[in-house]
Amino acid sequence: MDPVSIPKLFAQGADIPVIGFGSSQLGDCAEIVARALELGYRHIDTAWKYGTEEGVGKGLQLSGVPRKDVFLTTKVSHEYLRADDFARSVDQSLERLRVDCVDLLLVHWPSVDNVPLAETMGALAKAKRDGKTRHVGVANFNIAMVEESMRLCPEPLCVLQAEYHPYLRQTKVLNFCRRAGLIFMAYCPLGRGRVFQDPVLAGIAKKRGKTIAQIALRWLVQQGNIAPIPRSSNPKHMAESLQIFDFSLTEEEMNRIHALARPDGRIANPKGRAPAWD
Repeated sequence: MDPVSIPKLFAQGADIPVIGFGSSQLGDCAEIVARALELGYRHIDTAWKYGTEEGVGKGLQLSGVPRKDVFLTTKVSHEYLRADDFARSVDQSLERLRVDCVDLLLVHWPSVDNVPLAETMGALAKAKRDGKTRHVGVANFNIAMVEESMRLCPEPLCVLQAEYHPYLRQTKVLNFCRRAGLIFMAYCPLGRGRVFQDPVLAGIAKKRGKTIAQIALRWLVQQGNIAPIPRSSNPKHMAESLQIFDFSLTEEEMNRIHALARPDGRIANPKGRAPAWD
């Protein structure tokens, strides 16, 4: 797939490909990341917590794709939210990634050690001003936390990364992101494989001649302002996730998928670390 045919979302000067490639739980992922870039992905998502930054860096080099053509995201973990720790974490991430600057730097989870949010946002903004990231944002914050972060951060936030898939209702958060000018970057877009057993999605997929994954991803991007980051080590599945721009779901199909949301749908909800979700 020609990379230029992947649509982009825009916020605060950031231009983010609508489909990204997640690296969580992929281990030594250099060859997988290189393959993803060969297939046409131009957004790679990693984090210190994933242990995949080194593999992502190697994969970037292996691919031969120019650094300027890849939107690269990483995250600072909740253990390192004090200013000095934050700065060291960023430097270590850049070293592992073999780059001088990432395109997006996120705070991965809210503090569990009562680190003042103003201190963390100051450190996040400093990383941008020091040229270590082009854009900044947060992940796994609730709406109140995002609003406070936007108030405290000297640099504009452009992304909220959070869980979103057919079993988790995120209408309130998505509407907030639209009002606030933030892109909603959706992780676990396939519910860590749970969608593959769903009869509603299977029925729509069969009717459309698409895979269940393609239907779930199309449902996300068709809502607008959402950039899902699916993860796979299977080249066939990796390629299929890019092939969602040649069809649209009907309003009735969209509503049937919306109706799959359930109270116990959330997957990423670590005890003692997760905020009070909206």
